[in-house]
Amino acid sequence: MLKIHFSGEDILRTRVAPAADPIWELVLSLHVLQGRNRDPLTAHWRRTVSRGLRQDVASEQLRLLFALNPPRGYFPDFLTPYASVDGFEAGLDALRRTPTELLHRDLSVLAAENQLPSSAAALARGEVAVLHHLAESMEQYRSLAISPYWNRIQAAVAADRARRARALLDGGVEGLLTSLRPAMRWEDRVLEVRDYPHSREMHLDGRGLLLVPSFFCASTPVALLDPALPPVLVYPVDRLGGLAPANGAVPSHATRDSLAALLGRTRAAVLQASDEGCTTGEVARQLNISPAAASQHATVLRNAGLLVSHRERNSVLHMVTPLGRAMLDA
Repeated sequence: MLKIHFSGEDILRTRVAPAADPIWELVLSLHVLQGRNRDPLTAHWRRTVSRGLRQDVASEQLRLLFALNPPRGYFPDFLTPYASVDGFEAGLDALRRTPTELLHRDLSVLAAENQLPSSAAALARGEVAVLHHLAESMEQYRSLAISPYWNRIQAAVAADRARRARALLDGGVEGLLTSLRPAMRWEDRVLEVRDYPHSREMHLDGRGLLLVPSFFCASTPVALLDPALPPVLVYPVDRLGGLAPANGAVPSHATRDSLAALLGRTRAAVLQASDEGCTTGEVARQLNISPAAASQHATVLRNAGLLVSHRERNSVLHMVTPLGRAMLDA
């Protein structure tokens, strides 16, 4: 179990990342790609990316990147610099400037449990050419595995941010931290990550905590090992239908029936009302319909893949999925 200890100052300085973090998504997607978990929401993505890697004559250049990211266990802290909160290029620039002592320390920890290629030893010595090669490999992998799906990844993270923003407005930072259940529990100024693979205590020491919602994070949240680095906790979001092909997919009979049932002004209004996140009661009041009618319309929208719903205590919060967003934009 991971226990994160907060002071009053830490609570004030805790925040949620402004958008999907491109470096974290890249690194965690490598774990998903190599892992044994066959999540149907990423199955098509795995097949497509694996096929692309086999066909890409330059895929051998990715060997070091994959070796640094085993499907389970530790992976180096330097791969996910804090600067990536400002975007992919900012994160990659920070990675290229990683001090040699940090490279050596992180790679020594990784090598204790994993067999690494010879290029890892050169990287641990701080050889600039190898570090730049690693950055180029990340750019190459990103173009294949992340960029074509970035809109859906962003939409899933944006939906989670809307949910956390609502929790923050309703209950302050403690409401935000409480909303992270069931994977985490907030009690007595301690945030507990229950299924964390190691027993560990983290003291924020007035720095606050950056919460990073992530599409490719597995069921267990992730924290950096080095206590001297800015505190970050990456946690999984609802994947909102996953990374199925955007075009050419054949809908099931159930999906076609649900989409046919969508025609009508009221359901379009329910979809629009849920754009920023809305409870069933709020939809009913906003559209001047009964709560039962609002729930029924939301169910149809959810069955068609246009909404996702989360129960928050005594209410149900509805949010638009990437498909629903596409319909609103159209």
